[in-house]
Amino acid sequence: MSAPRDPAGLDEMLAAGFGETADAELARRLRALREWQAARLARTYDDFLRDPPSAAAVRFFLTDLYGPEEHPRRDQDLRRAWGRLKRTLPEGALATLGAALELQLLTAELDRAMLGQLPREALSWASYAAAYRAVGRPEARRRQIELVLGIGADLDRIVRHEWMALALRLARVPAYLAGFGALQDFIERGFAAFRRMGDAQRLLAAIRERETRLCEALLSGVTPADEVPGTPP
Repeated sequence: MSAPRDPAGLDEMLAAGFGETADAELARRLRALREWQAARLARTYDDFLRDPPSAAAVRFFLTDLYGPEEHPRRDQDLRRAWGRLKRTLPEGALATLGAALELQLLTAELDRAMLGQLPREALSWASYAAAYRAVGRPEARRRQIELVLGIGADLDRIVRHEWMALALRLARVPAYLAGFGALQDFIERGFAAFRRMGDAQRLLAAIRERETRLCEALLSGVTPADEVPGTPP
């Protein structure tokens, strides 16, 4: 019997948790930061949100992969199911789920680092840009972008296989009976969003161009309100 696969050392990352905190003040500040960042993303991709074929995929990124809301039931499902999933999922599906997990954990780590540099008053582009530069970690920021693009490309490829829709339908009842309903819903939302869009290449190209430009501007000391489409003042 082969050993369970552990892509990108995800066993250790999963054991470390999802960045939850029992500190009420820290939790409040994390939520405020994530709300600000989610609002920035919504403005940056407003053109895609107004485009019916692309809107669901953008909302999936904004709510399920990155957003102010936490998903404790889904995260608990993933912790409990991980041992089974890494033994039974096809390699491609396991890699996609692993990338989503890595993105969530990396984002939580960087958000906490940002809080260490941000003032306690309301966020502005100036304070956000200063904190972003102080945290630095350009490779981690670029890894965030690559993870988003990789997840999008994987979903774009997966939805082209008709058998995947059937497999998801067949998995629904067993997943709920096993107590993994929240995780099943997450997977189905991503599948449905990208299937509705058809071709994700235009959206993925925009994400690469806009997020890379914003990252480079922030790291180089430019306050980018006028540098990226849709960024808030």
